[in-house]
Amino acid sequence: MLAIIIPANNEEAVIGLCLQSAQAAACCPSLQGEPVLTIVVLDACTDGTAAIARQGGALTLAVDARNVGMARAAGARMALAMGARWLAFTDADTNVAPEWLHEQVSLDSDAVCGTVSVTDWGVHGEPMRRHFNATYTDADGHQHIHGANLGVSAQAYHRAGGFAPLASSEDVAFVRALQAVGARIAWSAAPRVVTSARHVFRAPGGFGATLLGLNPGLSTGQEFGA
Repeated sequence: MLAIIIPANNEEAVIGLCLQSAQAAACCPSLQGEPVLTIVVLDACTDGTAAIARQGGALTLAVDARNVGMARAAGARMALAMGARWLAFTDADTNVAPEWLHEQVSLDSDAVCGTVSVTDWGVHGEPMRRHFNATYTDADGHQHIHGANLGVSAQAYHRAGGFAPLASSEDVAFVRALQAVGARIAWSAAPRVVTSARHVFRAPGGFGATLLGLNPGLSTGQEFGA
């Protein structure tokens, strides 16, 4: 059994589309009918995220952590307790491709770090899009780490100790822990996701915060790293 885990904090505006894409990935014919759990971890949600998640066929788990590392860890514990052999993580403001889950598990690795793409740059505008395209490596062998496109086997998750209770950069810390225990990591652009460039972000050190922190004039030379 496979699991898709999505942390959410008041995401009623986007969780529906996210779950539609997750459902399509779970039904991918290439998975040959292997069962897939989709778990939305409701972290201090006070809006309609829970109802939309359940309507979308997801299992829900409520926590009051206000901490994305703790939310991802709670979802992982639930999935592992239900027998999942592979954990695929994404974010509520992200849409995954139909082959996303299959591409992760087919790479024959302990973990997969995928890339992200953005279709709507919104308030960031054309200069940010050009800067992203110029500095971001959307190809195999990249070294980017995104919680919106991350997968790991149950065995490797246990060996690395799971997600630390970090409010941001929990994905980076987890991948570093995987490297420390010698996990085989595929740095692949095959599992595709489209994520948000929103300026009202949840994680203080996440992708949205990185975008907002860049100089709109692009004079800093800062690149998109982990």
